[in-house]
Amino acid sequence: MKNPLPRVAAIHDLSGFGRCSLTVVIPILSTMGFEVCPLPTAILSTHTAIPGFKLFDLTDQLPGFIDHWKSIGLKFDAIYSGFLGSVKQVDIVTDFIDAFKTPDTLVVVDPVMADFGKLYVSMPPEMVGEMKKLSRKAQVVTPNITEAAFMLGRDVPEALEEEEVKDWLKALSDLGPAMPVITSLPLKSSPEISTVAAHNAEDGRYWLTGRPLVPTQYHGTGDIFSSVLTGSLLQGDSLPSAMDKASQFVAAAIRGTFGYSGLPHHEILLERILPILNVGVGSDNYTLLP
Repeated sequence: MKNPLPRVAAIHDLSGFGRCSLTVVIPILSTMGFEVCPLPTAILSTHTAIPGFKLFDLTDQLPGFIDHWKSIGLKFDAIYSGFLGSVKQVDIVTDFIDAFKTPDTLVVVDPVMADFGKLYVSMPPEMVGEMKKLSRKAQVVTPNITEAAFMLGRDVPEALEEEEVKDWLKALSDLGPAMPVITSLPLKSSPEISTVAAHNAEDGRYWLTGRPLVPTQYHGTGDIFSSVLTGSLLQGDSLPSAMDKASQFVAAAIRGTFGYSGLPHHEILLERILPILNVGVGSDNYTLLP
């Protein structure tokens, strides 16, 4: 019998506290109507922005998990990877994609490794090249601007012109993924906007969307964005519509949290805004880059 719900293999870490990785991936994709099969890459006490976090690397356990999934014949409509617990896991995830991908499987790689101009504290420098290698296996890759710069061997820019945005996206698609999406993109013409840009190498078009910046920072927004983008593409939305829906949802999540004062650890109040995924988050607000 065909599985009545599309199935997603979610290859991410699990943080016990802090709304990020699997604790946002699972509820978002489940709310959007997908069965989520988590393949944990690491277990953390909290996300890595909280000092003193503890990390248990699951590299040695992954092959056994994957072999069991193979033995019971699991099939996936999408494979979606994020934070990896070690450099060795890149080869494991690459082999996973080779083993489970079919011509109809959507592969999304979120190269979670850096932000604000530097690598995360748990990431060795070797992870940059490995994430670049993993991205070759994806149709969709979703780096923030720091991760995109590292993958391309470029300096993290203070701001970009629209023509430069196209160059960055084209360079990412040349690595392999047909649909690169860059988040947290600083656009010279719109410094007050949090901009997202995407490119579809199949039709040669470039897209922009964005929302007004809110003067704060929250952890987990990248995971939220990539999860909604993945779910939207699986629902049949076009790349610009999916990008815009994800951007709108993140903006709604930030605004739904920002009004509260004194919240520790700068976490998104995801549970308060999950229901809007079922009713839509507004009309499309993307533009085509000429």
